[in-house]
Amino acid sequence: MGDFGASWLTAIHLVFHPGQELVQIIVLTFEVNVVAAVLGCLVAFPLGGAVAILRFPGRGFVIALLNAGMSLSGVVIGLVVYLMLSRSGPLGDWGLLFTPSAMVIAQWVMIVPIVAALTCQTVADLHQQYDEQLRSFGVGRLRMLATLLWDGRFSLVTAALAGFGRALAEVGTVVIVGGNIAHYTRVMTGAIVLDTSEGDLPHAVALGLILLGLTLVITLLTELVRGTAGRRYARA
Repeated sequence: MGDFGASWLTAIHLVFHPGQELVQIIVLTFEVNVVAAVLGCLVAFPLGGAVAILRFPGRGFVIALLNAGMSLSGVVIGLVVYLMLSRSGPLGDWGLLFTPSAMVIAQWVMIVPIVAALTCQTVADLHQQYDEQLRSFGVGRLRMLATLLWDGRFSLVTAALAGFGRALAEVGTVVIVGGNIAHYTRVMTGAIVLDTSEGDLPHAVALGLILLGLTLVITLLTELVRGTAGRRYARA
């Protein structure tokens, strides 16, 4: 019991007095996931919006793929990206395997279907509500897409936060393609797994507390955005 309490006290001390290694892990975690989220949203917003308002053969299958991608295993994504970036893979010449760039790619693959599926649902609801009105104004498809994306911006922020939160908590994806290399590709989830296996519980608990805090912040931001959107639409 004494060791358990000491581990928690040491972990709390590390949270408020992180060393250089801990700070490096936290910074890399943010860099990888923020870049992946931003790049993912740049693709997912127009993709999800286009699927919502356009009618084309196979549309139902595309929607099913996006919805299926929301629950796709991170290990499977990591394996696919690993095979693509390995020396024998089609992108092996890029030399990206076991680098932060490979981690960004893997997280991007995870984020895109999540954000795109949520965007598709948001834009589809708005399209059903405003389609006739926009058509009466002679609005083209491209302008209609931009209008609906802007009108649903609060919901899209929620979708982006959902994608970011999923990527932040993922371990299998980044470990497979990044290799969990100290001072280079080690992020919080990978470090927690390694520290636990090596018996460094204070370090693992400290990272877990920080990750839990970040998850709580993301959840609070999501609720704040939803509340803002709810009040906006109530006044409309």
